[in-house]
Amino acid sequence: MSFRYLIIILSISLFVSCVQNKEATLSETQSQQTNHLINENSPYLLQHAHNPVNWYPWGVKALNKAKKENKPIIISIGYSACHWCHIMEQESFEKQEVAQFMNTNFIAIKVDREERPDIDKIYLEAVQLISGNGGWPLNCIALPDGRPVYGGTYFTTDQWLKVLQETLDFINQHPDKAENQAQSLLKKIQPTITITSKTKNSVYSTEDLNTVFDNWKNDLDFIHGGYRGGAKFPMPIGYQYLLNYHYLTKNQDALKATETTLNKLANGGIYDQIGGGFSRYATDQLWRIPHFEKMLYDNAQLVSLYTQAYQHTQNENYKITAEETLRFIKRKLTSPEGNFYSSINADSESEEGKYYTWTQQEIIQLLGNDAPLLIDYYNIKPKVNWTNNKNILYQSIDTKKMQQKYNIDLPNLRQKIKVLNAKLLKERQKRVPPSIDNKTITTWNALMLIAYIDAYTVFDKKEYLDTALKNAHFINTKLSTSNNRLYRNYKNNKASINGFLDDYAFTIKAFIAVYQATFDEQWLLKAKQLADYTIQHFYDTSTGLFFYTSDIDNKLITRTIEITDDVIPSSNSEMAKNLYLLGSYFYNEQYISKSKTMLNNVKGKALKGGVYYANWDILMSWFAKPPHLIVIIGDDFEKKQNEFNPIYLPNTLFAGGKIEGKIPILEGKLVEGQTTIYVCQDKTCKRPVTTTNEALKQIKQD
Repeated sequence: MSFRYLIIILSISLFVSCVQNKEATLSETQSQQTNHLINENSPYLLQHAHNPVNWYPWGVKALNKAKKENKPIIISIGYSACHWCHIMEQESFEKQEVAQFMNTNFIAIKVDREERPDIDKIYLEAVQLISGNGGWPLNCIALPDGRPVYGGTYFTTDQWLKVLQETLDFINQHPDKAENQAQSLLKKIQPTITITSKTKNSVYSTEDLNTVFDNWKNDLDFIHGGYRGGAKFPMPIGYQYLLNYHYLTKNQDALKATETTLNKLANGGIYDQIGGGFSRYATDQLWRIPHFEKMLYDNAQLVSLYTQAYQHTQNENYKITAEETLRFIKRKLTSPEGNFYSSINADSESEEGKYYTWTQQEIIQLLGNDAPLLIDYYNIKPKVNWTNNKNILYQSIDTKKMQQKYNIDLPNLRQKIKVLNAKLLKERQKRVPPSIDNKTITTWNALMLIAYIDAYTVFDKKEYLDTALKNAHFINTKLSTSNNRLYRNYKNNKASINGFLDDYAFTIKAFIAVYQATFDEQWLLKAKQLADYTIQHFYDTSTGLFFYTSDIDNKLITRTIEITDDVIPSSNSEMAKNLYLLGSYFYNEQYISKSKTMLNNVKGKALKGGVYYANWDILMSWFAKPPHLIVIIGDDFEKKQNEFNPIYLPNTLFAGGKIEGKIPILEGKLVEGQTTIYVCQDKTCKRPVTTTNEALKQIKQD
């Protein structure tokens, strides 16, 4: 059988990830049987530890066994909040006949993609090359040396058995074709990025930023928010860029696209109207029907986005949304140690969304005379929008109409809804809650740390700073070694798995953010130390970019380079920004040169790539219009600093303190007996001033 025929085998490929809940009681047989996952720390791997499939975790033992027995490998990848992973487990991996076929003919390896994104990136790209689709569960069949031959996402039982049998036959009957297929896929997966001399000295301008938006604009949905198409993901970094672009150019379409999206998100079913926090994505164009899993990284970035949008527009709804989400994070995803948990499942009692949805009768019984107002506000209708006669709560009615209908002004309407939400939340807490994946991922914790810093800066609440600092110390003590190496994962008082590039990139960003909020130099110095470690162990001199894995990691079939921004910005785009910032603080031209080389390397794609290069485009804006660096130095630095905080200044860095300290940008700027403000740009500072208003005037003059 040819491979051409193999790739048309039916598979249902979903570029989605939903939530699973492993609450179903295991049968007596299942509870007694275990496989090699039983001693793992990952909640996802432990969910599969009682499958009859003889699963192995990724490691030398499984890989050597495959080579020794000359058996192909099944690499099955997912995560604990993946609904369709759970469905495939029930339909296939828990069935004896499927397990027997897998155990007899393959070495089966389970991978938690959140713990091992390095493995996931390789096999996800392979599956996308094979089928044109990707997502989770991700199931890839590889030769004994790990090179992929075939793969897909979710398969029904019959489809899965057919895929296994036909792929096995293909490998055994046509070993030469299987070898060629594996070699061809590997070449396409391996990095092919090269630096060309014509881009080394690129000059950037606001015209480049206009080009970015002109190429991006047609993808934006100005009616419903987000991007045109079916399922909608928030993609916060895109709107951070558009806010920045509007600030620099006053382009009203950029602001309109951002505000429309933020309004629709906050009013939609993707947002938990009762308890705060966002689900990962919506399955419809109106943001009303979510998959109900809640991921830490989404909520962290959305808190930052709504906080910055409030800072820019003073829209009170954005502040409310950000603070409600932070209350959700505190209530559900915060550990007593100060770290943050990874995610919350969509399912409870084996039903997706059961915890979050309501019947109209439930609302009437609970709220009595107040029920009509809430029923109108959240569209709770007899004709339901979810399964089992349930409603997903979302806002669509104009608040002005609500005010007229119920003869209530906006502040009192908000207060009334807040009180009724609290009643619903209290009632909801009596239900069986979705399970929580309580592992700690370094990257995601850094993103949440940044969110708390952003919220502290704009809303001036010390509790936000306290939470951020507690998490910063947690990362610095529990997830970092004395030689500046980071771990990826933490659970049950144990840090494990060597950190990947995103762990370093976002931790560096977080520590820079802590410095900018506090002027405590230890965090900026630590950020520099981490950057130097990253250059030493991840930097690729041939491309001018960073590998995703460290040079001390065990080698996989290839070493990937991540450049495309997605639901989380790419690790390379974030490292390029970090190098620019650290280069500015420490007058380190090598850092800035590396940063520019990295941007030059992706310039063509960044100009045309829209949201998938949004973080690169923010860096481009820095080279087009260099940021101001505001130095505040003297005894009264905190007061002056706090005067800047409510003002949206995206292209501005801050430094300072009571004394000059060890940061080069502060050298020679202390004036005895006076708190002085310097507005600097490109290593040149304007005349020193003593008031915030004077400094702001200097910024506006540029």
